Amino acid sequence: MRLQLRPYLRYKLLNSLFTGLSVGSIFTIYQPLEPSIYSAGGIFLALGMMGIARLYHRIMDLYHYFLIALGVEVTILLLVLLFLIHPYTYMTALLIYSGYQLTFIFGAYLVRAETLLVRRASYLTKVDISKQMGYLIGLVGSYLFYKSVEGPKEEQVYLLHYLLLAVEVGIIWLLIRSFKRRRR
Repeated sequence: MRLQLRPYLRYKLLNSLFTGLSVGSIFTIYQPLEPSIYSAGGIFLALGMMGIARLYHRIMDLYHYFLIALGVEVTILLLVLLFLIHPYTYMTALLIYSGYQLTFIFGAYLVRAETLLVRRASYLTKVDISKQMGYLIGLVGSYLFYKSVEGPKEEQVYLLHYLLLAVEVGIIWLLIRSFKRRRR
C-alpha cells in the first residue's frame, strides 16, 4: 500500500471536523449514564490501550494502519446510525459510550503510526494543520448550528446527527481514497 497525501489531508480535515461538530452532543447523549460507567469505561480504555501497545511490533505498518483506521470509522458510522434509529434511550447511550471507548483504544496507535508512516516533518505539519483546521471548522459549525436550530437540545443533537452521518460517509470515502495498492 501507498499513502496518497492529498486525499489523506482531506480525510484528516473531515475527520477532525466530525470531532468538532460532535463534541458538544455527547453531553446530551450520555446524560442517562451514571458516573460509575465512566470509571468502568476508563478502566476498559486503559487496559485496551495497553493491549494494543503490546501489538505495536506487529501492526506498525501502513496496511494495519489502514485497516484499523477503517474499522474505527465504520464503528463511528454505526454509532451515528444507532443514535438516529434509537435516540435517547439508556441502552443507546451505553452502546454509544462503549463504542467510542472502543475506538479510543486505537487512538494512541493511530497517532504513533501516523507519525512513523507519514515520515516527513513537512507532511506531518500539513497533517496537523489539516486536523486543527477541521476541528476549528467543526466547532464553529456546531456553534452556528445550535444557535440557528431552535428547539430542545435533544432535538438539536438529533438533527445534528444527520449532518454527522453525511460527514462520516465522506470520511470513509476519503480514507479509502488515501491508500493505493502497489502494483506487483
